[in-house]
Amino acid sequence: MTDIEDKDGKEMPTGRPDDMSPVATAPQGEQDAYRHGKPMSFAERVRRERRPLIASDPFAIAGDMEAGVRLFEGKQDRLMMIKFEEKPGSEVLNRMKEYGFRWNPRDMVWVHPVRPDNEHSIRVEARRLYQEVRSMLREAKGIENNQEIPF
Repeated sequence: MTDIEDKDGKEMPTGRPDDMSPVATAPQGEQDAYRHGKPMSFAERVRRERRPLIASDPFAIAGDMEAGVRLFEGKQDRLMMIKFEEKPGSEVLNRMKEYGFRWNPRDMVWVHPVRPDNEHSIRVEARRLYQEVRSMLREAKGIENNQEIPF
């Protein structure tokens, strides 16, 4: 895995397949986090400038930009996550708590663990909750509650 230099003397990757591991394609800050075993925050993983060839983690399942809510699943952390663009009302927050979601202040996201014994039911419930809070937010903002277009 040797690098070549450009005309300014900066190292450039050779582009060979062995340079394509997730650590090799990650920006320097992420490489350091991988090497030192520090977990990256939700926001850092979502904001990656260069993505590895494998699926991103967490990955988006659904999102409504008008309502300001998105549903994610983190395979690495084994979490279902719901992220709001702005703080929702108490009715929405109470609904989140009823479904067993908890606020994660570090990542600023609502999370629910996914365990092997409940992974299917949690995914279904998270999608159902997402649709409920999406409808509640659209109604509160006076936006027509139409069918969501998947991304």
